[in-house]
Amino acid sequence: MLSNSRILNADFRSKIMSADEAAKLILPGDTVGMSGFTGAGYPKEIPLALARHITEANDRGERFRISVWTGASTAPELDGALAKVDGIEMRLPYQSDPTCRARINAGQMEYIDIHLSHVAQFVWSGFLGKLNTAVVEVTGITEEGYLVPSSSVGNNKTWLDMADKVILEVNSMQNPLLMGMHDIYYGTRLPPDRQPIPIIKSSDRIGIPYLTVDPKKVIAVVETAAQDRNSPFNPPDADSEKIAQHILEFLEHEVKKGRLPESLLPIQSGVGNIPNAVLAGLNKGRFENLTAYTEVLQDGMLDMLLSGKMTCASATAISLSPEVLVRFNNDLDTYRQSIILRTQEISNHPEVIRRLGVIAMNGLIEADIYGNVNSTHVMGTQIMNGIGGSGDFARNAYLSIFMTPSTAKGGAISSIVPMVSHVDHTEHDVQVIVTEQGLADLRGLSPKKRAKVIIENCAHPTYKAALLDYYERSLRDSVGKHTPHLLNEAFLWHRNFLEKGHM
Repeated sequence: MLSNSRILNADFRSKIMSADEAAKLILPGDTVGMSGFTGAGYPKEIPLALARHITEANDRGERFRISVWTGASTAPELDGALAKVDGIEMRLPYQSDPTCRARINAGQMEYIDIHLSHVAQFVWSGFLGKLNTAVVEVTGITEEGYLVPSSSVGNNKTWLDMADKVILEVNSMQNPLLMGMHDIYYGTRLPPDRQPIPIIKSSDRIGIPYLTVDPKKVIAVVETAAQDRNSPFNPPDADSEKIAQHILEFLEHEVKKGRLPESLLPIQSGVGNIPNAVLAGLNKGRFENLTAYTEVLQDGMLDMLLSGKMTCASATAISLSPEVLVRFNNDLDTYRQSIILRTQEISNHPEVIRRLGVIAMNGLIEADIYGNVNSTHVMGTQIMNGIGGSGDFARNAYLSIFMTPSTAKGGAISSIVPMVSHVDHTEHDVQVIVTEQGLADLRGLSPKKRAKVIIENCAHPTYKAALLDYYERSLRDSVGKHTPHLLNEAFLWHRNFLEKGHM
């Protein structure tokens, strides 16, 4: 046991062992629920030790693969390490690791892309089968045996409740002042006993600050000391800043029209440079007393909390660039008052999102002229990362905004296409599309009117004439005139992209 051990409960202290010893308790064929959400709060050492054991089994000619469930994406020490030794049979619900992606697209790894809000219910209902083992990082264990959550909560509550066996990593590199920031709600029920979730505003706390676990299920406790693996964000480029400006002008317009209050409504923002640029614009703008109800707390929201523009941010994970993480840890006692970390079944819950009237802002790979959005696949068959929580928010938001640069691959392909090659968000869930070229407000528009607005406002000039020509010929030659298409020709756009060698 480390001299500065955070394991204060005697029963849990008796189960301390090395990562190598703990990894041996995971068996071939197991389904393992691991903590982690966007590079935050994932187990740091056990997956690496398990990868070594899998390599040894491979050398002996033995097949050793497990199924891996998480909150969302993790880090190279988990997804990457296990994928590189061909150790993952099936993965859900979201991943962003290049080795995982390559194996999934090669048909060597099964992958279930699922809305993040659905995972806990699927597990509780038995839709996904048995959960053998949970491997969960925590910040500490109290004398009473409560688990202090780490920098992400994700599905950890469900893993701890449903797994037959539990292995804990107690990470002393996680700031002890995280204690008290979390809100773990144990009141969810399955139908027909489901009750309303009592969140009326983003700042409401409805649970307890700890995770609980049956001590009898805990078979190992491993002490670690390793930082989360979070990547720096690029400074906003010209396109990102233009997209941000279009969104800010739109929000101003909605306030003037009386459709939004002066302090807007709770903000949800996807992960990446463009969302961060929007948050930076809000931080410089006139709106005050903003709140967030989102999945991931990024640099931009932390800046808004620091400036006072934002008063409260509710999320399930903290995913900060290395530089901002230092600032966060130095001032964490202050941030604790305005940040709430919840389980992802609550942070992404459709009922709460709808009640709060969230403004959802998410990215896309391509959108078609009628407003259907593909956010997961290239050429309709190759997964990038997954749908994540974008569907949870888009379908239930007060305002559903999708944003992207108008072209990709250095201008070689248009992000606005006649027909998306894969649909994640139908036209019914997409209210606003934004590129650096402009903003298309699709509310109240029929399909043909949406097409004109999207082409005119969002398409890059290089592709605008071709898109308009396709639309006009579709209007003339399509069998149906409600959502006119020339089906064979629509997919020529994607085939041309393939022939240019961009797959």
